[in-house]
This record gives sequence, C-alpha cells and structure tokens, in this order.
Amino acid sequence: MDTHIPTRQEAWEILCRYNESDSLRRHALAVEAVMRHMARKRGEDEEMWGVIGLVHDLDYERYPEEHCRKSAEILAAAGWPEDYIRAVVSHGWGICSDVEPLSPLERTLYAVDELTGLVATSALVRPSKSILDMEASSVKKKWKDKRFAAGVDRAVIKRGAELLGADLTSLITDTILGMRLVAREIGLGGNA
Repeated sequence: MDTHIPTRQEAWEILCRYNESDSLRRHALAVEAVMRHMARKRGEDEEMWGVIGLVHDLDYERYPEEHCRKSAEILAAAGWPEDYIRAVVSHGWGICSDVEPLSPLERTLYAVDELTGLVATSALVRPSKSILDMEASSVKKKWKDKRFAAGVDRAVIKRGAELLGADLTSLITDTILGMRLVAREIGLGGNA
C-alpha cells in the first residue's frame, strides 16, 4: 500500500487546526527551521525533517495531558506515514513517551525542541531583541542561570546533544542559524 507523503502545506494546516496560540505556532516554525537547517547540513531529506519539526507539538494546546499520544492518533487518522508519526512521538521520550529517538532525525528533534525555547528566550532579553546578532556564548551564559527560562529542561537538551554526538556549543550554534532563517516570522527579527 502506498503511503501518502504529507506536504508542508498539509502540515501547516493540521498544526493550525489544533493550535490557535501564536506562541505555539512560532515554536513550531522555529523547530521546523532548525530541522531543515540540520537536514541540509547532514544531506538528509529537508522536506521530511521540516514537516516533522512543524507538527511535533501538534496535540500540545488541546491535549497537554496526552501529549505525543494524541498526535499519533491524529496523524494516523490523517494517513501520515508510520516513520513520521514515530519521529513526532519520540521527541517526548522520557517525558511523555517511551519511544526512544533512534534515527538522526528523531535525535535531532529531541535535542532541538527544548533548545529552541532557550534560544528564543535568550534573544528576547537582548537589547536588540533579535536572534540575528546573537551567538552561542549568549545562550550558554543564560544556560547557567537555572531561574532563566526555568521551564526549559536543560537535561533533555544535554541528553539530546549526547545522542547526536554533538557538543553543546555547536548544537546551540546550529539552532541559532536555523532560527535566523525565520527570525521575522517567529518574532525574533529585532527592534530595527
């Protein structure tokens, strides 16, 4: 049986159907951009990585207590391929899912999901309010202050970097570079 490969437009429509919050939509766009950047860097399928990044928190607004599980149901009902669904569910590993991220795509999503939040928050407290002039060192300074962006689980980010075999600085740099591509759309273009 042929499996339908979802397009970016279909991913955006299903995301918006289940998420009305601007902040959740901006987070989805940030993760999508980072996933596309990482896929390009690794010579992987940029479209697949981006689409999965876009819908990874599909169920979060409506079904926070069933996060990841509800996404699997929604995507399966929409005819999404099993590997896409597995990747989405794996980003909640150890938090709300027992699906371990194994592929490079899954491990990347696991690593950058929380990190995009820390990067975005770090950019917003800069005088420029921009990610365009921010470097990894700024994020690393904020990393040490556990009260800053207290909701960001730094242990997940660290574990994700280890799964990828990446050092934290390079992972932060790649996340910033990916997010710069959509800086205006995600509200981090600055006050210029």
